[in-house]
Amino acid sequence: MAERIVSFVMSGGVGSRLWPLSREDNPKQFHDLSGHGSMLLKTLKRLKARAEGETPVFLIASEKHADRIYGDVASLDLSGGGALFEPSGRNTAAAVALATLHTLDRFQDSLVLVVPSDHEISTDRQFWETVENGAAAANDGKLIVFGIKPNQPETGFGYIEVSGDGPVHQVSRFVEKPDLDKAKGYLAAGNFYWNTGIFLFRASTMRAAFEKLSPDIWSATEAALRAATSQVSGLYLPADLYAEIPSNSIDYAIMERADGIAMVKAGFRWNDLGSWQSLLDVSPTDKAGNVIVGDVVAIDCEDSYLRSDGRLLSAIGLKNVAIVSTVDATFVAPVSHSQNVKKIVEQLEKSGRLETKFTPAPDRVITSGAWRRRVSHWLFEETLPLWSTIGVDRAYGGFHEALSFDGTPIQKPKRMRTMARQVYAFAVAKARGWSGPADEIISHGLAFMADKGRTARGGWVRTLNVDGSVADPAEDAYDHSCVLLALAEAQRVGHQGALRLAGETFDFLDAHLEDIRLTGFLETPDGQELRRSNPHMHLLEAFLAWYSVTGERQYLRRASRIIDLFRSHFFDPESWTLGEYFDDEWKPAPGKGEWTEPGHHFEWASLLVDFAEKSGQRDLIGFARKLYASAVANGLNRSTGLAYAAVSRQGLPLDRLSRSWPQAEAIKAAIVLDRPDGPDLKPEIEARVERLFRWHIDAAPRGLWIDQIDERGRAVATEVPASIFYHLVCALMLYLDRTEEAGR
Repeated sequence: MAERIVSFVMSGGVGSRLWPLSREDNPKQFHDLSGHGSMLLKTLKRLKARAEGETPVFLIASEKHADRIYGDVASLDLSGGGALFEPSGRNTAAAVALATLHTLDRFQDSLVLVVPSDHEISTDRQFWETVENGAAAANDGKLIVFGIKPNQPETGFGYIEVSGDGPVHQVSRFVEKPDLDKAKGYLAAGNFYWNTGIFLFRASTMRAAFEKLSPDIWSATEAALRAATSQVSGLYLPADLYAEIPSNSIDYAIMERADGIAMVKAGFRWNDLGSWQSLLDVSPTDKAGNVIVGDVVAIDCEDSYLRSDGRLLSAIGLKNVAIVSTVDATFVAPVSHSQNVKKIVEQLEKSGRLETKFTPAPDRVITSGAWRRRVSHWLFEETLPLWSTIGVDRAYGGFHEALSFDGTPIQKPKRMRTMARQVYAFAVAKARGWSGPADEIISHGLAFMADKGRTARGGWVRTLNVDGSVADPAEDAYDHSCVLLALAEAQRVGHQGALRLAGETFDFLDAHLEDIRLTGFLETPDGQELRRSNPHMHLLEAFLAWYSVTGERQYLRRASRIIDLFRSHFFDPESWTLGEYFDDEWKPAPGKGEWTEPGHHFEWASLLVDFAEKSGQRDLIGFARKLYASAVANGLNRSTGLAYAAVSRQGLPLDRLSRSWPQAEAIKAAIVLDRPDGPDLKPEIEARVERLFRWHIDAAPRGLWIDQIDERGRAVATEVPASIFYHLVCALMLYLDRTEEAGR
């Protein structure tokens, strides 16, 4: 009876050598590159095709692709296997250690087969015959690799030097990808083989190798696996523990250092499809040796790979050239140099371009503006009517700070920032055509603020009691930014007195909150608190709003000082993150200096694009893209797709709650970054709106929202805070504006 072989497919890569087709959100293994389905599905089916013997099939993949993988493989019988999801890539050594540990836990000391997800292999029968040829040596304690006899000098593959005769060869050494001269020498020598990256071993043998040669990788992987959580879609490794695993390849960590490495010559044709050259080699060609994919017209071209996934591509007189064109990017290179596309990808990532991360894929979203009807109904028929009635405090003035889920006002102190944000939201609603009593509500709110919330020096108090008496007289920069923003929008929609109040507020800001060193603004006039980037962001928002309303450049000059702080202190160019807390010298504050908030990354991204368009400082769009990219890469909950409240600069969750406002700001950021000079983010926009409604809005009573979702997707909010209203109204109004424009 054939022995059990537990199989694992490694599917964590992004396939950057096949950019612009392969991208972070839709990497190489999900593409049909040679016919008959995606590379991943063909690999899984190949492993299932073993003629006899128990063969559980597992998949080790990025949790970013969990939804897609679950949908793609749900119909496959994996013979007791399943998916293991990595929160971050830790290279192939971690994947092999994970496969070994999982096998020991589930199947004791069985044989383990580890294969990449994206290789082209001739037939299932030849593949399994080759694997079975190595089983005896693996049972004898050998670590088996599989090699391909080269038929040409290839610089894109790693090599294995072997000695001895017979079906199983002793490995002398592994060789990295050589230059052309060395590759020719290896071909002539006859004892060098291409390394397929496929491994067969007994679980106990690999465990012993890790314990001897890389115990740190083994112990860290073991700790992560022990803390993994099981869900319907698969097993999820914890982000914090998985990040502790040293990142190394299995070749460096084990195979090049271990004793008893053996190679079995593969009896199948193989290609790793790792370059456009390799696709030219394996794809059907025309009479001139060209591979033509998509809408392409080629005249007098030879031995070229010409692919268009969008508009017409035309070429004349090309030879040995690769051209790959998508909707938003085009790559051109001699076929022999096409592997160097990784250099292009690295350059794009350094400059904050998102074309490496997101794929323009119209077939992956119904239409731009698919959520318009639901968004419009919720805004104009549900939430604006509710908050314009129940949310307004007719007894004492102003607005209620929060509502219960049955729509009852909660009697709690009223923050000035909340009062101002309600005024701003209703002014935005009026400007966007809401037919409700916006003018009366705006006047009501401004009167309460001005009558009850002013200080003797012309500033604004932090908090009022329910009856309007002062609860906290502190003059907070954050509150002043919200007041200025509300006054700007009130001025825009024609409210008398807004300009006068704004002038007095600017005077107070300059006299009492401006740092005398001209390095931003103090939290409060006494200047005792930690310095924060967040109040400065909201001041930037207010300054830009006043410039938009008046056209006066004094407000743009004020904004530019905040931008200078962003460039010099707030933004970290290494991690693409935004600092939150600083000391008086604008150095990261002890303890909280590593704290970053994905929601603020999204807010800053929107504001940077706005300032770039108003000032002409176009390089700020690159910063905006970097902030958005880092928030998406490191700040999202794997289970829900929602932004965490806070993460470290290394992407480890610090506050695992997902609040509603970061999801709204993610919508705004995606909308403003959906530009002609960048990637098509329309699918991303629709996905962000869908997540906001799925988790925060549709689960709540009519006109309300669930403000807090825990890391498992459970609602934990006990009230509905009014301060979030402006985030939701502004983001969804912008969505209606932009999708309306797209539809005209």
